[in-house]
Amino acid sequence: MPLRLDVKRKLLARSDRVKCVDLHPVDMWLLAALYNGNVHIWNYETQTLVKSFEVCDVPVRAAKFVPRKSWVVTGSDDMHIRIFNYNTLERVHQFEAHSDYLRSLVVHPTLPYVISSSDDMLVKMWDWDNKWAMKQSFEGHTHYVMQIAINPKDNNTFATASLDKTVKVWQFGSNVPNFTLEGHEKGVNCVDYYHGGEKPYIISGADDHLVKIWDYQNKTCVQTLDGHAQNVSSVCFHPELPLIITGSEDSTVRLWHANTYRLETTLNYGLERVWCIQAQKGANTVAIGYDEGSVTLKLGREEPAVSMDSSGKILWAKHSEIQQANLKTISAEESEAIQDGERLPLSVKDLGSSEIYPQTLAHSSNGRFVVACGDGEYIVYTAMALRNKDFGQGLEFVWAIDPNMFAVRESATNVKIKKNFKDHKSIRSDMSLEGISGGPLLALRSNNSLCFFDWETALLVRRIEITAKSIYWSDNGEMVAICGEEQFYVLRYKADAVNNATEVTEDGIEDAFEIIGEQIEVVKTGFWIGDCFIFTTALNRINYYVGGEIVTIAHVDRPLYLLGYMTKESRVYAVDKDLNVISYKLLLSVLEYQTAVMRRDFDTADKVLTTIPKEQRTRVAHFLEKQGFKKQALAVSQDPDHKFDLSIALGDLKTAYDLALQMDSEEKWKALSQAATLKSDLHLAGECLGRAHDFGGLMLLATCAGSADLLKKLADKSAAAEAHNISFLSSLLLGDIDACLDKLIATGRLPEAAFLARTHAPSRVQSILELWKTKASSHSEKSSRKIGESLADPVKYENLFPGFNESLKREAFVREISKVAIPASARIPSAATRNIEQELEEAVASGAVSFTDEGACVLRGASRSTEQQLKAPAPPPAAARQPSPVRQPSPVREPSPIREPSPVPDEEEEEEFGDDQQEVHVPANNDEEESFGTSKTPDVVLETSRPDIVPARGSAAPDLVSAPVQQDAPQEFQDDAQWSDEDFGDADTGDLNMDDLNLDEED
Repeated sequence: MPLRLDVKRKLLARSDRVKCVDLHPVDMWLLAALYNGNVHIWNYETQTLVKSFEVCDVPVRAAKFVPRKSWVVTGSDDMHIRIFNYNTLERVHQFEAHSDYLRSLVVHPTLPYVISSSDDMLVKMWDWDNKWAMKQSFEGHTHYVMQIAINPKDNNTFATASLDKTVKVWQFGSNVPNFTLEGHEKGVNCVDYYHGGEKPYIISGADDHLVKIWDYQNKTCVQTLDGHAQNVSSVCFHPELPLIITGSEDSTVRLWHANTYRLETTLNYGLERVWCIQAQKGANTVAIGYDEGSVTLKLGREEPAVSMDSSGKILWAKHSEIQQANLKTISAEESEAIQDGERLPLSVKDLGSSEIYPQTLAHSSNGRFVVACGDGEYIVYTAMALRNKDFGQGLEFVWAIDPNMFAVRESATNVKIKKNFKDHKSIRSDMSLEGISGGPLLALRSNNSLCFFDWETALLVRRIEITAKSIYWSDNGEMVAICGEEQFYVLRYKADAVNNATEVTEDGIEDAFEIIGEQIEVVKTGFWIGDCFIFTTALNRINYYVGGEIVTIAHVDRPLYLLGYMTKESRVYAVDKDLNVISYKLLLSVLEYQTAVMRRDFDTADKVLTTIPKEQRTRVAHFLEKQGFKKQALAVSQDPDHKFDLSIALGDLKTAYDLALQMDSEEKWKALSQAATLKSDLHLAGECLGRAHDFGGLMLLATCAGSADLLKKLADKSAAAEAHNISFLSSLLLGDIDACLDKLIATGRLPEAAFLARTHAPSRVQSILELWKTKASSHSEKSSRKIGESLADPVKYENLFPGFNESLKREAFVREISKVAIPASARIPSAATRNIEQELEEAVASGAVSFTDEGACVLRGASRSTEQQLKAPAPPPAAARQPSPVRQPSPVREPSPIREPSPVPDEEEEEEFGDDQQEVHVPANNDEEESFGTSKTPDVVLETSRPDIVPARGSAAPDLVSAPVQQDAPQEFQDDAQWSDEDFGDADTGDLNMDDLNLDEED
C-alpha cells in the first residue's frame, strides 16, 4: 500500500538562485546560499526574513549552520571559506581554502572539523580549534567533487560524489579512498547516507537522470530509481520517515518509499530547477532550493507513534521497529527521587519489526492487543509477543470500550465495524470523512459536522454541527471533550435518555448530550481522570480542566504528547518526539476532591480533604477560591500570602492583621491599610500606614481626621526617614514655621528659607540671610561676581524694606493668636481672605492687643475682627457636617486691595470672647514657645497597636473632630468560627476538624 503522508508547505520565499540550504536544529530557521553572493536566513514558521548579509560578489555555493558556535560557514567561487556569527552578523574569520570553486561543505557532528570539496578535485578537512589549519587532504577524484556526506553511523567515514562518474568512500587518517562505487553513466552530482540502523545504504544522483541506491558493505547497487527527465541535482534519505527525496533540473521533487521504492508523490512549485534538498534530523521538516527561491515543507505528523496501557507498559515505533518500555521497572526509591520534567531511566526492549511503517499505535482497553496503522494498512498484534492477530486495509483504526470491537475507516465515506475480529456492521457516510474516534460511541468527523453512532446497531445517536479534530471520552463514558481548532467543548453523555428515547430525528436524539462548558484552548493531546480532563496545549503547557476552571500543571519547553496516568505513583506521563518519557506529579486525592466539589458532594469532599498532604492544600485552596468558597479556601490554604489575600477579600481584618505581623511586609501593611480605610477602621489604618512607612498616607489620614498629634509625630518620623517634603508640609500644616525654616536650612535650601522667613517669620530673616551669604560667597570665591554681597539685610538697609518693623509686630500677633483654641465646628478663614494688618489695627484699637517696649505681643482679649472670624456658626445638618482640616498659618503680607468688611459681632459673641481674658507673654523669639499640638496622648505610629488618631479631650491640642464611635466587627466574623492550624489537625493522622467547613452554605 502507498505511504500516506500529508505534505504541508510552511514557507515559499522567492529570491535569486538558491545553491544550498540548511535547517537550524533548534530555531525555526532556513539558511539559503544565493548565486548573487548573499545569504538569507528565513523563519519558516512566521515566514519572515530574519537576517540577510552579503558574503562576496560571486556565487555562494555552500553554506552550513554551526549551532554550537553560533556560526554560519560559507564557501564561494572566490575559493574562500568565510565564517560569520549569525547573531551579530560579524565575520569571524576567512581564508583561501582551494584553488577553484568550492562546491560543498559539511560540519562534523562532534569534532571541530569542517570538510570542503572543490572543482580542484580535492577534499580538505579544516580544524577551527587550531586556527583553521588544514587537518588532512583527500586526493583521488579525477573531476569536480560535487558533494560530501558524513556517515551518520560512523562519523569517521564520509562519501563524496564527483563528475568522474564515481562515488568514493573515505576514512579519516587515510589519504586514499576505502572503495569506489561505479555505475552511473554520467557525472554524479549528489550523495547521502541512509540513517536507519538496519540498512548500510548510500544513495546517489547523476546527470544520467537516474538515482541509485548502493549497499556499501557489498559494494553493489541494490535499486535504481528512474523517473526524472533531467539531471538529478540532489538526493536525500529522510532521517525520520521511510522516504527518499530526489530533486532534478526538471523542476520536480519526487518522494519515494524507502522500503518499496514506490513513487509516492511528485511536487512542483513552479520555481524552475531544483538545486538542493535538506531534511532535518529529529523532525519532519524538509528544505528545498530552486532557481527562483526556496521552499520549506512539513511531511506527515511529528507526533510519535506511541501508546501506554493501564499497567504502565509503553510501546513505540522507531521507523518500523517496535520497542517496549515498562514503568514498573523503576524502583520505589527511584520513583520518589524523580523530579517533575526529568527524563525517566527506562530500559528499552526490542519486540520486532512491523510489516508496515506505523504512524499510530493504540492499545485496546484491556491492554491485550495493540494496533499499528500506517501505509494505508492496519495490523493488530498481541501486546506481549507482537504476534499478528488481524490485518487489513484501512486509513484509520479506533478501539471501542469493548476490547473485542474496533472500527476501520476504509475510505473517505466507508467505515467498517468488527467484533471478535469478524465483520459486524458497516457505515456508509454521505459526507467526506476526515477521521474517526473511538470510545463508548463511534464518532465520525467531517469538515463541518460530528456524528456519533452506536457500536452494536450502527445507528446514529447524535449529529452535532461542529468541526472537530479529536474526541476524548472519560473512563466511565459520562464525559466527552470535543476539541476543535481553537477551543474545546465538554459535554455530558446521557445514556439513560438515549436508551429511553422514543423520538429520533434526522440529527439523532436531541437529549443525548448536555453541554457542560467551553474553553478557548488549543488541545494537542489529552485524556480523562474521573471528571478531570488532562491535556497539552499549543503553547506547550500541561493543564487540566475541572468544573469550568483550567489549572496549569507545568510549562514545558518543547511539545509533549500525553501517555496516561498511574494512580499508584500519582503521576502524569508524557513523551516527546525523541521518545523521552517524562512525568509530573498530580495527586489523585486532589483531583477527587475537586471532582467532589464540582458535583456538590460536600460530604465526600470533606472526607477526601483529610487525605491531601499539607503541601498540596494551597493548590486546593486556589481551586476553592475560584469556585467562590473563599472562607473555606482561607481555612485550607497553607500559603501566608494567599491567606492574607483571602482575608482581605473576605474583610477579615483581624486575620489579615495577624498575618501581616508575621510577614512584616510594607506591601501587606499598605494593602491592609486600604482595607481598614474602606471599613472606616481609622485606628487600624493609622497603625498599618505607620508600619508601612507610608508617610503620604499618614498625612492624608491626619489631615482628614484633623489630628494635630498625628501630624506632629509624622513630622518627626518623616524627618528621621529623610522624607523632607512630608516633614515640611506636616510642620506647615501645624503652623510651626520655625520647624519649617529649620528643615529648609538643614537641607541646604537657604534661598527658600529666606523667602519663607520674609513672608511668615521676619524675625528670622537676618540669621538666615547670614547663612545664605556665607554659602553664596563660598561658591563664588573664584568668580569675579560676589553674589553674597548683593544680598541686602533688612536690619541694615531699612530703606530697601519699607514696613519691615511693622511686619515684625504682625508676626508676633499671628504667633499669639495661633494659640487660641478653635472649636471643631468653626469655619477657619483661608489665608487668601485674611487681612492681618487690619486685624492687628482693630485689635490694638480695641485694647485686646498691646506691645511691650521689646516688641513682645500681649493678648488681652480677642479683637472684633478675630472674634467674628472664629465665631462658630449654627451647627449644620448632621449629614452635611464635615471635619474641619488643620488650619494653615497665615502669611504676614501686605493688605489686600480688595477685601470684605469685617462683620460686627453681636452681644453674645462679645461675651464669649470677653469674659475669660488672660494675659499671655509671647517673646520676640520662639525659644520659649511651646510646640503647637503638644499632647500627652500615646505615640500614634509606634507605641500602640490601635492608635488614637483623634486627640483626647483635655489634651493640649485643639479637639478638631469628635472621636469616632467604635463599630462592631462585621457579623460574619463574630458568628462564623474560623479555622486555625489547631482546628485543621494533621492530615497524616486524619484528625481534620470538618465541623466548620460547610461548603454547601457558601454562596
